[in-house]
Amino acid sequence: MAAIHSPENQAMSALDPQTQALINFFKAMNRPELCDLPVAMARTIYRDGRIYTQPEPPAVALTRDFEIPGPAGKLTLREYRPINSASETRLPALVFYHGGGFTIGDLESHDVLCRELCNQAGCAVVAVDYRMGPEHKFPAAVDDCWAATRWVVGNAATLKIDQTRIAVGGDSAGGNLAAVVALMARDAQFGAIRFQLLIYPATDLAATLPSHKTNGSGYLLTNRVMNWFMSQYIGSEKDYRDWRASPLLATSLKGLAPALVMTAGFDPLVDEGKAYADRLTREGVKTEYVCYEGQVHGFITMGKLIVQANQAVSHCAKALKAALAV
Repeated sequence: MAAIHSPENQAMSALDPQTQALINFFKAMNRPELCDLPVAMARTIYRDGRIYTQPEPPAVALTRDFEIPGPAGKLTLREYRPINSASETRLPALVFYHGGGFTIGDLESHDVLCRELCNQAGCAVVAVDYRMGPEHKFPAAVDDCWAATRWVVGNAATLKIDQTRIAVGGDSAGGNLAAVVALMARDAQFGAIRFQLLIYPATDLAATLPSHKTNGSGYLLTNRVMNWFMSQYIGSEKDYRDWRASPLLATSLKGLAPALVMTAGFDPLVDEGKAYADRLTREGVKTEYVCYEGQVHGFITMGKLIVQANQAVSHCAKALKAALAV
């Protein structure tokens, strides 16, 4: 199903047929890239596209939106509790940060994924609606995610979650934010974080590794779109070298929570995801690395059309459940 990524594997692998069919469909539509649209329209198209690519939202025991104090005003969080869970049971929890290049994405775009992880892992999920560019430049998203995570842990009793069994996770930009929050938690000696779920994470926003060239066009996420995302989020060149933007540049990864790093073989980000997993392992962090060789960036939220997306969700949920066990 999934394999360790290497140049040899990449050379031998082929796109998953269902993924190839989706790419062919988008090409036939001749739809504009997100970077050719106004930001508001790009956000709407991305959010509404879930109707065509994502499974039906599974029922959960509870979902609710609520506001908390944030670094620059109120933050909206969305809480999920798994189906058939008792309201008073103190559950482990995943604090989840959505993907979307720090520019698009929201609580709705990743609602199905959060529900799936909640039910399959048997944990609460708290999704964070953090500030994004271009309205709010780096490090606004980092500040919001760190504040939200600390709030969740500090209010664990009210949320009926176990503050000793907390994971952080996300996909793409959300994977970046989860990695950064894990680093901040270590540096602050904030011991609540037990696990990192990093789904095709962006770890080097300067995009220096080879897969940005080999996979930079033709596979849904393109270099043009990534450059546009960075122009919305990054305020100055020095920001690229800040580990809070590019966690691969952190001086040390020692002492971090165990991690699952999941990548896709035809993703521009595959090399930086593997590089981060390799560093985690070298520096003594228990790390599982898995690459879905025939997949593209964003595939995990396309389970209506791509069977391997559902397999990947289950893989993530199984790792979460094991990591957060009593």
